[in-house]
Amino acid sequence: MRRILRFFAFAVLTLLFAALAIAAFLLYREVTTSSYQARQLWNLADDLRWEMKSGPSDQSHFPQAGPYDIRLGYSRLPELVQHLAKHGFEVHAQARVSARMEELVAQGLFIPYREKSQAGLEITADDGAPLYRAAFPARVYADFQSVPPVVANSLTFIENRELLDLTQPKKNPAVDWNRLGRAVLDKAIQLFRPEHDVSGGSTLATQIEKYRHSPNGMTLNATDKLQQIASASVRTYLQGEYTLPTRKQILVDYLNTVPLSAAAGFGETNGIGDGLWAWYGLDFDETNHILNSRFAQGDALTEKARLYKHVLSLMIAQRRPSYYLIAGRKELGELTDSYLRVLAQAGVIPARLRDAALELPLNFRVAHSPEEGRNFASKKAVNAVRVRLASQLGLQRMYDLDRLDLSVQSTLDLELQKKTTDMLRELKDVEHAQAAGLYGQRLLGTEDPGKIIYSFTLSELTPQGAKFRILADNFEQPLDINKGTKLDLGSTAKLRTLVTYLEIVEALHNKYATLAPKVLNGQEVDPGDILSRWAIGYLLQSGDKSLASMLDAALERKYSANSEERFFTGGGSHVFHNFKHEDDRKIMSVREATKNSVNLVYIRLMRDIVRYHMFQVGGSSARILKDVGNSGRVEYLRRFADKEGTEFINRFYLKYKGKTTEPGGISKLLFSSFRHTPRRLAAAHRYIYPESTFAEFEKFMAPYLPGFKRVTPTMVQDLYEAYAPGKYSLADQGYIVTVHPLELWLVRYLNSHPLAQYKDVIAASTDERIAVYQWLFKTIHKNSQDVRIRGLLELEAFLEIHRSWKRLGYPFDSLVPSLATAIGSSADHPAALAELMGIVLNDGVRMPAVLIERLRFGADTPFETMVERAPIQGEKMFSPELAAAVRGVLTDVVERGTASRLARAIVEEDGAEISIGGKTGTGDHRHITFSSPGVVKESRVVNRSATFVFFIGDRFFGTMTAFVPGADAANYTFTSALSTQVMKHLLPILKPLIDRAQPLPEQILARNATKGELPEERKKGSRKGGKKENEKLEMSQLARHLIELH
Repeated sequence: MRRILRFFAFAVLTLLFAALAIAAFLLYREVTTSSYQARQLWNLADDLRWEMKSGPSDQSHFPQAGPYDIRLGYSRLPELVQHLAKHGFEVHAQARVSARMEELVAQGLFIPYREKSQAGLEITADDGAPLYRAAFPARVYADFQSVPPVVANSLTFIENRELLDLTQPKKNPAVDWNRLGRAVLDKAIQLFRPEHDVSGGSTLATQIEKYRHSPNGMTLNATDKLQQIASASVRTYLQGEYTLPTRKQILVDYLNTVPLSAAAGFGETNGIGDGLWAWYGLDFDETNHILNSRFAQGDALTEKARLYKHVLSLMIAQRRPSYYLIAGRKELGELTDSYLRVLAQAGVIPARLRDAALELPLNFRVAHSPEEGRNFASKKAVNAVRVRLASQLGLQRMYDLDRLDLSVQSTLDLELQKKTTDMLRELKDVEHAQAAGLYGQRLLGTEDPGKIIYSFTLSELTPQGAKFRILADNFEQPLDINKGTKLDLGSTAKLRTLVTYLEIVEALHNKYATLAPKVLNGQEVDPGDILSRWAIGYLLQSGDKSLASMLDAALERKYSANSEERFFTGGGSHVFHNFKHEDDRKIMSVREATKNSVNLVYIRLMRDIVRYHMFQVGGSSARILKDVGNSGRVEYLRRFADKEGTEFINRFYLKYKGKTTEPGGISKLLFSSFRHTPRRLAAAHRYIYPESTFAEFEKFMAPYLPGFKRVTPTMVQDLYEAYAPGKYSLADQGYIVTVHPLELWLVRYLNSHPLAQYKDVIAASTDERIAVYQWLFKTIHKNSQDVRIRGLLELEAFLEIHRSWKRLGYPFDSLVPSLATAIGSSADHPAALAELMGIVLNDGVRMPAVLIERLRFGADTPFETMVERAPIQGEKMFSPELAAAVRGVLTDVVERGTASRLARAIVEEDGAEISIGGKTGTGDHRHITFSSPGVVKESRVVNRSATFVFFIGDRFFGTMTAFVPGADAANYTFTSALSTQVMKHLLPILKPLIDRAQPLPEQILARNATKGELPEERKKGSRKGGKKENEKLEMSQLARHLIELH
């Protein structure tokens, strides 16, 4: 029995030993050949795929968020798409991964796909032509053959010696068993001897997984290491069982993307190529060319050794790049020398290369010089796209934008963009300026054309929105003239004033047109409300009560152009002048005054607009002032003041909402809302900061003092004391500063209560809302009170006018409360004027400005997402009748007015004329100082501008601006004739685009529907607007009617 047991035990042990031997053999074979895992993982790869499908994916977003995923935008994709949705975009198509791939990711693997080593923002023109490409890293090896052998051999010797073993065609490069075993043994020894160093066990493949996808690019525990090994293993066999090509690519990817800290003036540095440039200032291509040379001697050997040592130092520095490349440069040099000796001893490099390199130091770059040959003018349109894109993606830095794996199609026309930019740049040359006809009366004389900045924009109305086609200028600085400057654009403000005037007429038509004559006669209208009285009179007398007819009649209303009248406005008495003195004795219609840009007509028109708002706006101060004898006046006053005060508090709260997050942001906005004088600045500061010391007040005033003459330190002390808290009432303070008193109070309150909500503001302002208006009803000093009353009423009226302008795109948060706003004193942006022109051209409907057509994130990756603009619906701003009336006037400006040099400028081969309309404006921005009697003491030129805002045909609109900044502007006398002449010179470049434009769908529909109809109406035409305007109005009205029926 015992013998049987022994035999049985022996047999079991024999079988167990045999099994262990077989297992050991199989394990050894697998370790050395990787055959089994190669077969299994290659079979798995068949199930690891993704495909693009329409609409957004319903799969959960992949959770990996390593440095690579963050930089390329993959981990932020849901957030980026959400931001785009707020700007009218939607997901058109998105990648869906297979169930097996989704399962692997759920199990903790990084998503397996062939990753990009180089990516960045790409922008194309409307036709797909490249406009811009930011590739990071910028300097890369294209493939394994382009890597110098000495670089490849050195890297594999240091980091992964078995990586390119030709005897193991199916080898898994994720694990180097010898290296891993050594690392495990070192870790065990460290448990007993903490000072013992642990050698790295990572291969190049797992290092790539770590610095790309692990949190912060670090391995924190054994789980992270297993995640990296498993992910690298699966990724390796995506291309097949035989891995040598993949292993070669791993070496290339590592060289191209290894993190090398961040260099000052360069930013995040990845890859040997960018590292050589960022840290050492070495040219990547030249370095590789020299390292590829085989038989270098003498100086050539020295140069090769120098370059090789710098490349080797980066391979070593990657272990602690933030230390070795910044603070530990001496240690890096010593460590590099020690590796040179080891590499030579192992036969990786020849001894002569080692010896030459040991004699040379590492030469770090001292500082990054600015990019050479910057061409800001040619990049202006691209930068406009990038700025718009960053805003719509919710990104704060262009740095982050450029590193996204993102391609963008813009709306720009590359060919015309380039031609326009080149033409504007040529105008800086005297010969080209002369050839363009820029010399003559109201143009250039002896002035230097090289100091004039020209800026041009052109947009096209399409069913998808108003698409920018050209954004060009000749300004060799990054500033965008169209949006980045607050320019005095002169008489272009008359366009805004005209639209405001006609909007009032339209409102009056809506109010009164349906009333019976008897009811109309009974309407109570203040004698000062000229526009309401005219509207009632017109409707009582006219047989045609249509809106179009009434608007046309409004344009024929006449005003005096006399320049001798003094106007009380903006807190003082002012006189205004016409451009042509012969106009001073004329009485002319609004239409004629617009055509010839006559200032005094518009000053008087603005006065009527101001008076309308004084008397028509509900709760207006002007109305209550009439009710002086009312017995219940005090209670009425309290209710009125509270109601009106609450309305203004609400308006100002919306103006400053969101500005409390920026230190001093609220105060900055207030101080930009009024014209600066020492007393206004002092009064505002002393009220807003009642606890401020004289030193703080002096520091605040210091930046403004150079702009004021004869303001001494003693005077600053006097100002500090003169406007001390308590010396003036809130109403007086507002009068002194020339802002609404409640706005002044709100800024003070929000500065001390930055977290206050609207309900807190209302609760805290109860007394102030009453006090601001109560003084108006005291009877002493009536004359001075009347002056202040008129100032406050005018201020309130301009708040209403500003609301109207802001609704139509006016870019600033306030208007100068003066009649001079009608002729340009409140400044503007060319881009904002173009937006208004687009509304006018599109029958009163605002279409969104489109600069970006579509976006494609992560092309050819499982993150791929295509985003396009969602179908849009325009916003109706005013009636098509009003738009047609304005277009008619603007066409007159070109045909017979201040822009007449453009009359019949575009004529087709068949003789048909493409209509052009627009408004000119000349801005002469000066700082003028007056003495107490009102005598001009000093007039300092700030800048000069000439602007033409225009439309061409039914589809195109934009602006042309000529601008001279600074003191040089005093040497120029050009007017808006310069901008129109440049426009005329530019038209041949634009004509191909205009010829290619197809009518909008509603225009085609209307034209087809009206064939054979409305013959009489089409023959008549508008008396001033012309046949084309009437046709356009009829077609747009009929198109809308047909669409509604459909």
